[in-house]
Amino acid sequence: MRKYLLPQGRYYKANLHCHSTYSDGKLTPAELKELYISEGYSILAITDHCLLIPHHDELSDESFVVLNGTELDVPQPGIDRIYRKTCHICYIALSPENKVTPFYHSEKYVFGNMTGHRDEVLRDGVDEEYERDHTGECISYMMQKGRERGYFITYNHPTWSLEDYSDYINYSGMHAIEMYNYLSTIQGPDDINSRVYDDILRSGNRIYCIGGDDNHNGRPRDHRRFDSFGAWTMICPEKLEYTSVTDALTAGSFYASMGPEIKSLYVEDGKVYIETSPAESIVMMSNIRRWGSVHREKGKRLTRAEFKLPLDASYVRFTVIDKYGKRADTNAYFIDDIISEK
Repeated sequence: MRKYLLPQGRYYKANLHCHSTYSDGKLTPAELKELYISEGYSILAITDHCLLIPHHDELSDESFVVLNGTELDVPQPGIDRIYRKTCHICYIALSPENKVTPFYHSEKYVFGNMTGHRDEVLRDGVDEEYERDHTGECISYMMQKGRERGYFITYNHPTWSLEDYSDYINYSGMHAIEMYNYLSTIQGPDDINSRVYDDILRSGNRIYCIGGDDNHNGRPRDHRRFDSFGAWTMICPEKLEYTSVTDALTAGSFYASMGPEIKSLYVEDGKVYIETSPAESIVMMSNIRRWGSVHREKGKRLTRAEFKLPLDASYVRFTVIDKYGKRADTNAYFIDDIISEK
């Protein structure tokens, strides 16, 4: 019997990490909406630093959904910015009614344009003025409480953040990791985090992976370091509506991409089948040496691959690489879930 890992349906292009003039971005939320519409996007999460601005969802309409969110940071104290580690976490509100800024702090972590918008945020008195500490205990608390309070939690750009295995292996509570962060990548760091994703999966955390721009739009659209449209998440909601989109996020009904398209992914008769846009390579990864890869033969097209489902592995996930070196990555699919749901 055929079991679809990626749901069948319409997929919408989304940027889940975005900054506006409410913090250190250069475009207003309305300008960002028009910018992303022009490039075929249907979903945008505005995740300004430290403050969740409570009226972005008013920009939503029948053809475009704006999600409310914020990005919080947990830096090492007392260390110069260019040396210190930090942890950045996005909180995307699962409901349009949830407009509270999580872990609100009136002074610390607030800078630049943010200082002029303190009066706009909604506060619930929970964990306000929370003293953040760059430890696994503190960061896990912030992730877990964010999840409990109705946010989709993403762990962002660990390479840019100077974090390594000794840091992120202690974090729990995230829904997803940024498999790629486009701003970081064009700045210099190779913030493509497949190894970090596997490390976290192998530690027992069942999480997803997304792609995000982290755009600030400080350069014109024709500039080589223009920071929009480089990494995105393809989401399959029941309909293009706020809670349908966030339901799809929590269900894992999406994949991440910097270019390639994944058209189908399913299991049938002990094999996994994947169909894609034209690719150079299609790779299956797992937690053990049960890997596989298919590569384009000279003079032929590669748009399909099949792999034996490794029943002795914990999970499988798939990467598609096109002729430009651009990637698309699926979430991890756990073997016990695949078998139990057949």
